[in-house]
Amino acid sequence: MTNVSDSNPRIYVACLAAYNNGYLHGAWIDADQDADQIRDEIVTMLARSPIAHAEEYAIHDFEGFEGVTISEYAGIDTVAHIGAFISEHGALGAGLLEQFVGDMDQAETALQDCYHGQFASLADYMEELTTESITIPEALRYYVDWQAMARDAEMSGDLFTVETAHDEVHVFSSR
Repeated sequence: MTNVSDSNPRIYVACLAAYNNGYLHGAWIDADQDADQIRDEIVTMLARSPIAHAEEYAIHDFEGFEGVTISEYAGIDTVAHIGAFISEHGALGAGLLEQFVGDMDQAETALQDCYHGQFASLADYMEELTTESITIPEALRYYVDWQAMARDAEMSGDLFTVETAHDEVHVFSSR
């Protein structure tokens, strides 16, 4: 069901007091851990800052999020949630977040309740679904246009897909 990535989601958190005083000080932190653990690592990084009593930070870089963008001032709870989702589901999770414009609740619901599986194409899914539901006489089998059925299902909004690689399409119900 998932296409897990080899890279783990990480953020580079920079100390703003050091940055504003001409120093580059920060730390790479795994983003697929509990939000409180991320906060603890940020506090540790700030404590080592070359500027005394540093308190403010920003996310200056990120990697391993499969194309999902993390903003400079994203909340740590959000980063941890997205990091765990991407870590578990890889490119499929990222594709769902893109489909739902970053809405984690919708992405998780689609994965749990609307997922039909991985196929080479949406047409292949339509063929499998149809042939499991009805018997098509052999004489008519070559007249069925699976591509047209797939296009119609997508255009009607009944189905959507997330493509994670060549010939790797994940099919979801829209409702």
